[in-house]
Amino acid sequence: MWQQRMQSVNEYEVVRDGNIFGSSLSNNVVFVSEYDQARKQMAALLARFEDTPFDSAFNGSEVSNDGGSCFSCESRLDLSRPMVDIDRFRKTIMGDLTLVRGIGRTTEKKLNARGFLTLSDLISHPTFRAGARDVLECISGTNTLEIMEWIGRRHAKSHPAILGTACLHNPEDFIFIDIETLGLFSRPIILFGVGLVEGHNMNVHQYLLRDITEELAALTATVEHLSGDNPALVTFNGKSFDLPYIADRLAYYGMGSPGRIPHFDVLHFSRRRWKDKLPSLRLTDLERGILGIGREDDIPGQMVPEFYETYLQTGNIGPLIPIVEHNKQDIHSLALLFFHLLEESYGRA
Repeated sequence: MWQQRMQSVNEYEVVRDGNIFGSSLSNNVVFVSEYDQARKQMAALLARFEDTPFDSAFNGSEVSNDGGSCFSCESRLDLSRPMVDIDRFRKTIMGDLTLVRGIGRTTEKKLNARGFLTLSDLISHPTFRAGARDVLECISGTNTLEIMEWIGRRHAKSHPAILGTACLHNPEDFIFIDIETLGLFSRPIILFGVGLVEGHNMNVHQYLLRDITEELAALTATVEHLSGDNPALVTFNGKSFDLPYIADRLAYYGMGSPGRIPHFDVLHFSRRRWKDKLPSLRLTDLERGILGIGREDDIPGQMVPEFYETYLQTGNIGPLIPIVEHNKQDIHSLALLFFHLLEESYGRA
């Protein structure tokens, strides 16, 4: 059924180079030059890896769990830990009187003029002391999810204060996830990328399907990473795509969704920070414009289904190579961009 859908639905549109309008509004466009390069790359990979065994092309091993087995590609990348000032974040929050219900920016200015500069000052205010006490009880705790949700009720989900709650976590708490799928919703996920911080490095686990039947095993392995002591999920457009997609596939197999944990969607914070400075907010454009990273021999994410379908039809592992590399770079850039945003807002002076 999914093969029939792939053949009947165009997952992307090929547009002329420099069509900034098209690239800004949709992730489902591919520039002509990217498309032509990808097709040439496909042919070269098929020729190079003809008759090459699967295990010899990837560094990793087979993993097994209750869902079956799949292949796990393992890699280790350099990653500097963010230098954040948690006191700077707490000072910012304490000075935001609008976190109290009934206080807007106008009322906050009036209160400031009367000497109410922090949430603690409001404890003596006859009208707002009860609300201030509730806010202080929440933000003085250690439940990041509750703090994020409280701030989210008073501010936009992309507000710097929501990003700042990441300061309450150790870098080892963050779980960076990016998936590669066979298209839009209700099709299999063929690669789950998971990045974990360890010291000044990132360990990347990529659960790759050698066959569609291995999806449940890869899904199970990925979800297991979300059950740590104090996990926090980091994605790029994950609130709209990755997480709902994973939930959809879990439901397909009769499995419940993972427990609720803090989720930092880097696209939201990037859009707020750079929407007026960059013509496109695709991850590849952000990594080039903000991080100075350029990719070589990369394939557009929209063409991943074609490359994987070619692998299934031919048994040639060549088309899998750029899929794995593309996903690994997405994970690495996601972490670099997240830490960059965090240090920019709450870095140590």
